[in-house]
Amino acid sequence: MAANLSNSPAPSEMPPETPAANRVRNLLVVLVAIALSVALFFGLQTETNEASLATLAEHATPLEVAQANEKPTLVEFYANWCTTCQAMAKDMSALKQDYGDRVNFVMLNVDNTKWLPEMLKYRVDGIPHFVFLDAQGNDLASTIGEQPRTVMAANLEALSNGKPLPYARAVGQTSKVEPTVTPQTSTDDPRSHGAQVVSSKS
Repeated sequence: MAANLSNSPAPSEMPPETPAANRVRNLLVVLVAIALSVALFFGLQTETNEASLATLAEHATPLEVAQANEKPTLVEFYANWCTTCQAMAKDMSALKQDYGDRVNFVMLNVDNTKWLPEMLKYRVDGIPHFVFLDAQGNDLASTIGEQPRTVMAANLEALSNGKPLPYARAVGQTSKVEPTVTPQTSTDDPRSHGAQVVSSKS
């Protein structure tokens, strides 16, 4: 004879929830959902605000302002396609946080022909190319290519205190740049000698 199990209570059956317990459970679910939403929002914001060349350039000091405000200046020649420049963007953003109140951070895009005179003046043939200027705008030193953050920080510390830069001519990995200068006269004209201003001096 088979036992009738349908009328006997299941051993794992829980007693019904009281309205108060049900409200507490629902409140906890809502709070967890809110916490997860806030964490996701701030996570996305952090990812979006991560240092990029475009963000750095947007918040950089304009060259004409830097030339007039009597603060030392770090000029970075860069391009958006430059992978070395991109690799340094996070460190440069952090350095700007540390030294931006004492040093101008200027960014000049080598793809903009407006900056050709500056590229020729500082002999920019590889990027990133950093030029350190004192408060009067005098060229103190330059570093070319990818630099460790410690090297850049040491130079900026010295620059902000008016001391000699410890890494005045550091060279790292660069992206090649060739400024385009078009002669204004035909090269067949003997009077055109020297029309191009590109210097071959190092």
